[in-house]
Amino acid sequence: MIPFLFLTCKIEILGNFLAVIRALILAILILVFMGFYFLSLIFSKHTKARAFRLRKNWLRIALRILNIHVEKKGKSHSKPSLYVCNHRSFSDPLVVLRFLNAFVIAKAEVEGYPIINKGAELTGIVYVDRNNKNSREATRQKMVEVLQEGYNVLVYPEGTVGKNLETLPFKKGTFMEAAKHGIPVVPIAVEYKSGKDLWLIPNFIKHYLQQFSKWKTEVKCTFGPVIKSDDGSQLHIEAHRWINQEIQKMQTNWSEFAKKDTI
Repeated sequence: MIPFLFLTCKIEILGNFLAVIRALILAILILVFMGFYFLSLIFSKHTKARAFRLRKNWLRIALRILNIHVEKKGKSHSKPSLYVCNHRSFSDPLVVLRFLNAFVIAKAEVEGYPIINKGAELTGIVYVDRNNKNSREATRQKMVEVLQEGYNVLVYPEGTVGKNLETLPFKKGTFMEAAKHGIPVVPIAVEYKSGKDLWLIPNFIKHYLQQFSKWKTEVKCTFGPVIKSDDGSQLHIEAHRWINQEIQKMQTNWSEFAKKDTI
């Protein structure tokens, strides 16, 4: 029994060491990428297209460092759209934004994450305090402005991380704005194979250590059909239904998911 406990402890220490090394490399990469980008501004001006390329190039490397294997299906819409995605893990944006150029609507707490916040601000983010009505309204206005300027927006309408087999109920505000302004909605479904990838621990650092102390992370990401309607409730219902149907298919193909007792 004692040798087994010793081995388990040793594996956990090695796993945490791996996660810390990965975090340090990613932080250094952010600083290097941003440093070269700011130097390049001497010769060419800042544009969102350049910033999006910077983010995609960083993400391409980041996914390899974290050893995230993505099975991706579908593709982004050709016109500026509101992308809505279920929320499972801190790494969700890393997976989705590898294949999508978009501003991300993120909770205000992200602004306090060192280094990550600067990279996010440079490449496109809109912060929202979900407990503040004025902040939510201002965020929806900003969302519409960004879309009308010709850029995509990515939002997580659950408002927090979902831990159950199905998504949490979606907030309706963004769907109402999309319907009001004739903005197409594209649902995205994301699902992970391991229960350790889910944000079950209410602490960013502990969640990161749990997820990336593993050698490999397997995730599926599917871009859904374009949904258009002048009825916000209809957009809300159709996007919610499609995402739940899609993640159910993903879970069925991963028999391990049904056995998870951590969800």
